[in-house]
Amino acid sequence: MLQNYLSLIKFSHTIFALPFALVGFFLGVIQKGEGRIPFDLLAYVILAMVFARSAAMAFNRYADRKIDKANPRTAQREIAAGIIKPHNALIFILINVGLFVFTSWLINPLCFSLSPIALLVVLGYSYTKRFTSLSHYVLGIGLGLAPVGAYLAVTGEFGLIPILYGFVVFTWVAGFDIIYSLQDERFDKTLKLHSIPTFLGSKNALLLSTVTHLITAILMIYAVYLSVNQLPQIGWLTWIGALVFIGSLIYQHLIVKSDDLSRVNMAFFTTNGIASVVFGLLFVFDYFL
Repeated sequence: MLQNYLSLIKFSHTIFALPFALVGFFLGVIQKGEGRIPFDLLAYVILAMVFARSAAMAFNRYADRKIDKANPRTAQREIAAGIIKPHNALIFILINVGLFVFTSWLINPLCFSLSPIALLVVLGYSYTKRFTSLSHYVLGIGLGLAPVGAYLAVTGEFGLIPILYGFVVFTWVAGFDIIYSLQDERFDKTLKLHSIPTFLGSKNALLLSTVTHLITAILMIYAVYLSVNQLPQIGWLTWIGALVFIGSLIYQHLIVKSDDLSRVNMAFFTTNGIASVVFGLLFVFDYFL
């Protein structure tokens, strides 16, 4: 039973945004300048992110259950295949929403007051492909909240550097989600669903993804530059992490072609997962070293 729900929410995909939440958290610790790590608060931040993402992913599967059932690529997803009943999925979603709001309340009043807005973004994404091709960018906004939210949890205020990292995640996620959606171009056209590939075609969609990731690289360089120059705890390890991250962007565009989608999953899951973990870990190591 537990395995089915972990599969429903693709728990392993939490790896995309969690390292950036850690970046935001440690940026907040540096900003506070107290010289200690509030591990209880770190636990709340991680829990809040897990609850929000679990609710968002399960809601996406719930909202798309009929679409998933009609699509051969997604017909075996838990709700579409009948492994998890829709009403049980809905209960699971509500539990995670409640836990997210409660955890936000434990963190601080600002995070608690902003929690409904965060939920609106991450849950509302599931319906965007029904009316706009920009759904990929809405997904990017949802994950881009991770470093900003983690920073707010520690400091209770906004900061330029975590916002820049939020924009890094925003453009990074949008770019690789465009690549991932290439697999469903024909199906989406049949059901009149909106995406960048259905709007621009596969070649132009890949071009837009490339441009989006070029912006990601520029934002990453600027964010790391500010981090290194303004924060004495951050140095050369973070630069190495940034180079690995940017290298992964280049690599995924080299292995995915409009007429060859055989390595989309490698680009989407493996490459991006490694990029996020390496950057996040090297940033944290910089803080400790």
